[in-house]
Amino acid sequence: MSSQPSPSHAAPSHRGGAGRIVRGVVRVIAAAALALDAYYHADLAPQYDAVTKDISQGDLFRIEAGLAALAALLVLAWRRLPGDAFAWAVAAGGLALLLIYRYVNVGNLGPIPNMYEPLWYGEKQATVVVEAVAVVTTAFLLVFRPRSNLK
Repeated sequence: MSSQPSPSHAAPSHRGGAGRIVRGVVRVIAAAALALDAYYHADLAPQYDAVTKDISQGDLFRIEAGLAALAALLVLAWRRLPGDAFAWAVAAGGLALLLIYRYVNVGNLGPIPNMYEPLWYGEKQATVVVEAVAVVTTAFLLVFRPRSNLK
């Protein structure tokens, strides 16, 4: 008697078929959202160079742009748990900070300038949307990992 589960009781593999296609589409959407996040932050950075303490808000935007671009590449090219987790952290952190500084006047935090900005405008709204999409899609990639084949 074999200790291996019969094919009818085996866990479904997500490596082939529809599961693979869905994960591929989700990866492309996540990478696109992260790339747009990088673009918006890089585009807005010069406008925020004057908001400064030890480091300018523009420099923080450039850092976010670099992290989001790296996350987009990892999601597409590396396709491993650490890369997906990094991408989720970048997207979730960016979204959280954007919303906090939109609604709460935090003030200066050490070398970080006061980035409170209680208004919405086009690129800021677009950034919220793409970061939220990136959070959801990277969370999907983290939760629905491909299972290894049962042998």
